[in-house]
Amino acid sequence: MKAALEARWQRIRSRRAVRAWEYRQRHSAKGVWLRLRRLLAEAELGAVVDDLTACELVREGFQPESIGSELQPPKTILVVPRERFERLTSCRRIPIALSAELLAAANLVLVSFPNPWDSAAGRAE
Repeated sequence: MKAALEARWQRIRSRRAVRAWEYRQRHSAKGVWLRLRRLLAEAELGAVVDDLTACELVREGFQPESIGSELQPPKTILVVPRERFERLTSCRRIPIALSAELLAAANLVLVSFPNPWDSAAGRAE
């Protein structure tokens, strides 16, 4: 009986330690995960690109998202128009989701959903 109670107590302490670690991680992240999830929610397409392509896009004037530098290891996350995305030659498309593949990517290119208010159909005459 005593061994069973000791094992149960050990499992409870283990879960409590894990939960405390998770809370610490969330509170010290200062909203990074929320902002990353929001950026991904607004993205229609995504691709992993090499360093050369990411540098080329930055030289073209696309600004890296600040959220990328707050992650560890830092990432270059760029949001580009669909037309430019379609012309990427060395890219590997990935699903837009918080996945190991996305988090492992050093350079990420996203395309936002089109804004319905930018079209003439969305404006009142």
